[in-house]
Formats: sequence, structure tokens, C-alpha cells
Amino acid sequence: MIRAFDTFSLPLLRWLDAEDAHRLAIQGLKLLPPVKSRPDDSKLAVRAFGLNFPNPVGMAAGFDKNGEVSDALLRLGFGFVEIGSVTPKPQAGNPRPRLFRLERDEAVINRMGFNNDGADVVLRRLAGRAHLGGIVGVNIGANKDSSDRVADYVRLIETFATVASYFTVNISSPNTPGLRNLQQASQLDDLLAKVIEARNRVREKSGDTPVLLKIAPDLSLAELDDVVHVARSRRVDGMIVSNTTLSRPTTLREQTRVKEQGGLSGRPLFRLSTRMVAETFVRVEGAFPLVGVGGIDSGGAALTKIRAGASLIQLYSSLVYKGIGLVDSIKADLASTLLRTGRDQLSEIVGADAATITAEDWPV
Repeated sequence: MIRAFDTFSLPLLRWLDAEDAHRLAIQGLKLLPPVKSRPDDSKLAVRAFGLNFPNPVGMAAGFDKNGEVSDALLRLGFGFVEIGSVTPKPQAGNPRPRLFRLERDEAVINRMGFNNDGADVVLRRLAGRAHLGGIVGVNIGANKDSSDRVADYVRLIETFATVASYFTVNISSPNTPGLRNLQQASQLDDLLAKVIEARNRVREKSGDTPVLLKIAPDLSLAELDDVVHVARSRRVDGMIVSNTTLSRPTTLREQTRVKEQGGLSGRPLFRLSTRMVAETFVRVEGAFPLVGVGGIDSGGAALTKIRAGASLIQLYSSLVYKGIGLVDSIKADLASTLLRTGRDQLSEIVGADAATITAEDWPV
């Protein structure tokens, strides 16, 4: 079914405007029959943040912004789905066009700007599917016009605590002016203190919902030192590394699109994001797990990200070029690697190459 879906849909979707194609993909997934996916190889199971993941391959935030198709994605083989980013109030985002394919680079530039239906609408959707199970995280962000962005995050924790498998505190999108300033040590400490306090305050009715922090790949190592120090001191449950980058590698071939403003994702982000995973892993010292994101488009790339320090991985941009069949392909490659090397769990190789990667020249 997945092969047929990719064969039919990929040429059609690539012919359309990128944002129109995305909307059509969401509508198509709503029509997916409720067929159960095949059970995953037990060796691919991951225990992280107090949650049991059937496999380590997740759908990154940005695809299912409004929580419309999380169950369809789980049926297609993802081990978990992260919806959002969700803001307290509905938000239109930045003017179109705001999503661009860099075909020859297998990359995407976006400046969406947290467009979403708002917390109330998304909450109703998640509450309606809560009985179905599966791990569905909620990526939360602040409204562009908010006078108190920290209060926005606190409100969202309180709103979604009963329906979120975990939270991702997104302070690393480049498309909301000033948002990345929240990664600065003093502001981050205040934010995380209040977010964790809010999580603990609603724990009695919602349980101990994990809180993850999503960071940019453009941090300096000194800034990363500060971020990890604050994250550890405030006892977050994990970090997601990384969001899109504002940098433009010199190797990009789609020169007409390179000048578009926004965050770059896809294959050109792989080396930088993987380096940041390794740098974060050695600083975290096992205090909490990491989710690796950025440029994963094959089983080999997934394995590299895991060996750099990621316990879980997420995809998005690569699906534009490889199709949904990439999920099964990655899982098969990871299971094959474990079988070939005589290992029982992926946890045995998490971070195996982190020290080596951090000693390499910085990716450009």
C-alpha cells in the first residue's frame, strides 16, 4: 500500500506548489483506511523519557501542525508523531509563498511562522483520539504578537497536559522574530523554570508528562554550553537537536532559491545537525536522551545520527523526496544492522561515535 501511495503521490505532489502539496498530503492521509501497521521488530523498541517507543523513527513537528493525521502517520509505521507547533491563539503565519523546495539539493526552505489553528481547536482533536493510544507529542510555541511569551508556553503546558505524550518547547524556530533569544541563558532559565513548574502543577491530573527542549543548529559551542547547563539544572527530560538552520552551505546548487529567507532543512542540514547532536551528547553526559533531526534520508543516515548520540530520530523534509516508504526502509536497515553486529538494542550504539565526530573539522 505504501509503495503504491508513493508511486502515485510523489510525482503529483512535486508538480504542485510546495504548500499546496503539503495540504493535499494531509487531506490524502485523512482518507487512509484504518489498517493496522505491521508490528515492529522488538529490537527497534526504545525506552526514553519514561515512554516506550515501538521504533525510533518519528514524524517531526511542522508536518501535522494541527493534529489532523497523527493516527494515520502512526499506522504508516512511525514510532511516534510530534504535532505543531501550536500557539495559544490561532495564527495565520507569514505571507505566502513561504515554503520552497530546493530540488537538486533535496532540501526545503520555510518561513511558515507558526501557522496553526490555535490551542482550543487542536486540543479538541487530540482529546478525540486520546483513546487510540500511540505516542503523540505536542510542539509548543509563542504567538508572534504575544506580550509575554513565557506565559504562552506555560498556558500551553496547562492546556495540553492531559492529552500530550510529551511536550517540545520550541524556542528555535527562525521564523518568529526574537524567538531564538529565548535560548540565551538567563531567558532560558526563567522559561524552563516556569514550564517545569507548570508541568509539575498539573501532574496530579495528567501524570508526569516529559518536557523536551528543541534547539537551533546555529548555536555557538559556548551558547550550547549554556543551554545544556540550564537544561540539566532545570531537569528537562530531553532535547531535540535540531531545528532548521539560517546558514546556507556553499555546496547548495539551487542558487535561485538559496536567497529565500527562512530555515533550511533536508540533506544539506545533515552534517551540521549531526555535529550538534554529538556536541550535545558529550555535554549532557547521560542526564537525558536526545532526539536527532536534520537531513536523515536513509538507514545509513539514521544510523550515523544514532551513533552521534540520538536515542530517537525524526524525519520530515526527506519524505518530500523519498516518500513515506522511507520509514520502513530506515527501520529495516536499523534492524539489519543490529542483527549483523549481534546487538540486541539500539541503545547499545547510541553515542558510540560522538567523541570522534566532535574531533572532526567543523562542517561548512
